Amino acid sequence: MLLIFDCDGVLVDSEPLACKVDADVLTDLGLPYTADDIARQFVGKSMKDMVARIEADHACRLPDDFAEQINRALFARFETDLQSIAGVREAILSLPYPRCVASSSVPERIALSLRVTGLADLFDNVFSATQVARGKPAPDLFLHAARQMGVSPEECLVIEDSPTGVQAALAADMRVIGFTGGGHCGPEHADTLRQAGASIIIERMAELKDAVLASA
Repeated sequence: MLLIFDCDGVLVDSEPLACKVDADVLTDLGLPYTADDIARQFVGKSMKDMVARIEADHACRLPDDFAEQINRALFARFETDLQSIAGVREAILSLPYPRCVASSSVPERIALSLRVTGLADLFDNVFSATQVARGKPAPDLFLHAARQMGVSPEECLVIEDSPTGVQAALAADMRVIGFTGGGHCGPEHADTLRQAGASIIIERMAELKDAVLASA
């Protein structure tokens, strides 16, 4: 069995920081968003998909360097403020299965996140939505990860915190565990993941080993 971990909100508690930065940059550009707006509409989606949605919703064109503005501000925050999800390192090391990361974020952000939080040594294989045509909720990224790891979709178990990620895993014919322990997850988040199709939900990484073994 291959374990496929999302990064933001599963390995690192980045979503509150990212939502605040996104909202601040957009508001400065004359498009008022709150961090809650960003969390509700865009968590789990790629930058490309977020830009397309914002431009369609507001009938506008974002600056060509919008992604660079976001990343510059966000990476600075990550260097000082980013934390790993509580207990995630111990949970990963308790499991004997091969593993990889498959994230909607750009490779530079994933690498920075893993380095700053001291998780980089746990993952030799990291995949980004920039490597495929369609981001989550399409299955492309997870299928790409499985192919690169030499594993069939049926042998994969995905750990995801977003409904789009859960939908992508199920579209790839993979099993999925929903995680609700990120700082952006409110009390309704478990129901949101269940509605997306996750049949197993965990709130703390201490529960991961039992959930994985139950799915094996």
